[in-house]
Amino acid sequence: MSILQADKIGFSYNGNWVLRDVTFEIQAGDFVGLIGPNGSGKTTLLKLIDDILKPLEGTIRIHGTPVRQMKREALAKIVSVVPQESPMIFPFMVQEVVLMGRAPHLGKWRFEGEKDFAIMRRAMEMTDTLALAGRNMNRLSGGERQRVLIARALAQEPQLMLLDEPTAFLDIRHQVEFFNLIKTLNRNQSLTVMAVTHDINLASLYCDRIILLKEGRIRVSGRPAEVITEDHIQAVYDTPVTVDQHPVTGLPRVTPKRENLSETGSR
Repeated sequence: MSILQADKIGFSYNGNWVLRDVTFEIQAGDFVGLIGPNGSGKTTLLKLIDDILKPLEGTIRIHGTPVRQMKREALAKIVSVVPQESPMIFPFMVQEVVLMGRAPHLGKWRFEGEKDFAIMRRAMEMTDTLALAGRNMNRLSGGERQRVLIARALAQEPQLMLLDEPTAFLDIRHQVEFFNLIKTLNRNQSLTVMAVTHDINLASLYCDRIILLKEGRIRVSGRPAEVITEDHIQAVYDTPVTVDQHPVTGLPRVTPKRENLSETGSR
């Protein structure tokens, strides 16, 4: 069953087209990676799906309903977003930020109840942030802040989670733990995931399907082995690479060719 459909999407900033003729469909339970160079339109596409921006061409549908026809609260019950960063103007405590994820489920006059606090605690346990509950968001490290934003998104209990480089500020331990968590939710709870990442190898390891963007258009879409090839990666990223199979998983693995490395940096 389709949860998300994008039909010939186009968007421009001040007349400069960022996305053009972007068409794809995501089924419920998919884990889709969105990769491509800087400026290829990845973050803009997530903002269009979340109705932060409005497409100038085409239509985006959630469960068959055009996003532009959905009320914000209704959309937020289905879609949650983990952004690259989220500046905090006010000195919120971590627990308060995670609890914000329950807002779409509360309505105008209802306060958080026992169920909401239980969901909040579970989200914090899954993201290793429970020990940070009483801390001020403005006093956390970049990695800690990002894990709190992930917890907030989980507390929203979404059907579709949009991730915009969610592990950019995380160390390798928390990168692996995060993707293992999301993959577990994807498999066991049918959480549909669309993740923007610059780490092609992580996308290969965790994603069922990958969409590769170049200059605002889809270059290729399919399973990792169909997308992550030397021809596709070299053409899109304009850099020589070697693509082989990971010795354990058998999935495609990308390595920059040695001639790209300086003599100094290679020693």
